[in-house]
Amino acid sequence: MDITWLGHSCFRLKGKETVIITDPCHPSLGYSVSKLQADIVTLSHFHPGHCYTETISGDFRLIKGPGEYELKVTFITGISTWHDANQGKKLGKNTVYLLEVDGLTLCHLGDLGHLPESELIEDMDEIDVLFVPVGGVTTIGGSIAAEIVRRLTPRIVIPMHYKTTVLTRELEPVDQFLKELGVKGTTSQPKLSVSRSTLATGTQVIILDYPH
Repeated sequence: MDITWLGHSCFRLKGKETVIITDPCHPSLGYSVSKLQADIVTLSHFHPGHCYTETISGDFRLIKGPGEYELKVTFITGISTWHDANQGKKLGKNTVYLLEVDGLTLCHLGDLGHLPESELIEDMDEIDVLFVPVGGVTTIGGSIAAEIVRRLTPRIVIPMHYKTTVLTRELEPVDQFLKELGVKGTTSQPKLSVSRSTLATGTQVIILDYPH
């Protein structure tokens, strides 16, 4: 599978038979996202930075909430969570997605705004790739994101939803998250190619490049 960061919480997950786009972001956020094609599009919630499907062409399956979904050889489970730490009273609901593709289990936390309860942590067991928001303000920040990583122990962690040189919103940079996990000297890469056979032992943090 090839994983490419398209900015904010938007990724292109290109498997052997399926292309998935997560949380497509509006151009007003500053990222240069051109026309995309996908088989499946997942939306964690309906705030403008996460549901801009106008940029995606093709006859794609739109998944926009909790439930169990199957398309071709892809299995997706949407789990209901909150966008804030007050049970959605401020920002509403958020959907966490578990995606089973090419023998891998990926977890996209969307705009999760709280530390998940132990029951939810159990539902998200044995994650190979975790996409976690780390920018605070409207989601969890670096310290809570790091605690989630420690509890879930995924094989690969890809931070998202943080301040970059092109983002027009005010978020925290990725630095605090990396500091909390004790990660030093990271360099970004254009994409990540991963398979079951290439997964390393332990937890590895990968920083991906974003479109300018």
